[in-house]
Amino acid sequence: MSLPPEPTPAADDAAVAASAAASPASVPRKRVLSWAMWDWAMQPFNTVILTFVWVALYLTSRQFLDPAVRESGLLADGTYMNCNASQYAGSEYCHGLTDLSEWWGWANFAAGILIVVLAPVLGQQADARGSKKKWVVGATFAVALMQFVLFFIEADPKFFWFGAFAVAIGAVVAEIGNVSYYAMLAEVSTPQTVGRISGLGWGLGYIGGVVALIACIPILFAIGQSEPLAYKLVAVLCGVWTIVFAIPFFRNVPESPAYGGPEPVGFFGSYVVLVQNLGKLFRTNRPTFWFLIAAAVYRDGLAGVFAFGAVLAAQGFGFSFLEVIAFGLAANLVAGVSTIFAGRLDDAIGPRRLIVIALSGLVAMAFVVFLLRDFGAVVFWVCGLLLCAFVGPAQAASRGLLTRLTPASTQGEIFGLYATTGRVASFLSPLAWSLFLAWFGGIVYGVLGIGLVLLVGLVMLLFVKLPPHVRG
Repeated sequence: MSLPPEPTPAADDAAVAASAAASPASVPRKRVLSWAMWDWAMQPFNTVILTFVWVALYLTSRQFLDPAVRESGLLADGTYMNCNASQYAGSEYCHGLTDLSEWWGWANFAAGILIVVLAPVLGQQADARGSKKKWVVGATFAVALMQFVLFFIEADPKFFWFGAFAVAIGAVVAEIGNVSYYAMLAEVSTPQTVGRISGLGWGLGYIGGVVALIACIPILFAIGQSEPLAYKLVAVLCGVWTIVFAIPFFRNVPESPAYGGPEPVGFFGSYVVLVQNLGKLFRTNRPTFWFLIAAAVYRDGLAGVFAFGAVLAAQGFGFSFLEVIAFGLAANLVAGVSTIFAGRLDDAIGPRRLIVIALSGLVAMAFVVFLLRDFGAVVFWVCGLLLCAFVGPAQAASRGLLTRLTPASTQGEIFGLYATTGRVASFLSPLAWSLFLAWFGGIVYGVLGIGLVLLVGLVMLLFVKLPPHVRG
């Protein structure tokens, strides 16, 4: 998103008007709830499609292996090999599953590159033209369409890349929508309420994930979790959910005002403006600049925890269908509860300390999962849930820290830039995941890649020098 190029009387008037419009008395509760409901509407794509069901239990499962390779993994007792066991790790069957997970990582990497190319420009254009809501609405329908497309993905190796890119394109569009959605936070809140309202969105998202998983269970049980039709219908259900629950946002959240700067520039000119705005931020608010850079790295690591966690559980630790669903429900509940309590801890010890604690816990748990992998599923249950407990607080405290770093007059612009920079690094976790799988040849090694991204982000954050008025 663009920052004001130069303070002008017109820009000052616009800032005053925006501040007045965002006062608690002038933001109806219905508008705030309707804005937060978009998180609920999009959650099935994130929780069911990307994380716990469609990709983990269908797209990267043995159903997409060559039939001969799939049959080679069948044991005498009618069960399939557990690829976390050392005696099976080198089998053709386990290599095939590792390849599917690696390829899914590369599809995510390609999506991250598209986000790098498109998100800064499209977010800036939406800010300048006053079309943030249009981008959110467009992203909503596009994500729903991609979920409907998944109905046509057959359980056949020939369909793997079709399905992978359909999901990846949905992820790209969802993240572009998030850029404008995040930037609209300043328009439904004030600096005093931004954390509370931001937390409301996160909370509804986590709760929505739990409800969406529960809604999918009858379909998967009625038809059978080994039947492709079950996953096709789950994708359709998620698409309908996305549209239906986004209606409050469509109806009750007004379009954003156009940014009161110069005339909007073209596609390539937007990159020039973005660089200029980052340069201005570096000169005028260096702590915020360095925080945005550090947060871009570790937030991608946070995204990687959920993007690849269920794949690791199902394909690396041999979780059954029921175990993956149960873990998904528990993970969302743990993340939601920890995020609610994190707000109080944020006020008590300061946001950066909370982020450092959360990231340190995430890095530690990632390496513990790897080191204790031979102990099986119990290790992933314990460490995986602890990972989820740290993710929510890190996300919520990051927004809180940015609010404290940012002058009230530039909240909207900085939060827009926060959304944009967070997507610029969105290829790091998929790249680290895929490279570690390619180098070491086992799915469980992917957790080291995610841990490395989180560690780099943590170290960068430690070097951010906060101003005196911000508690560290």
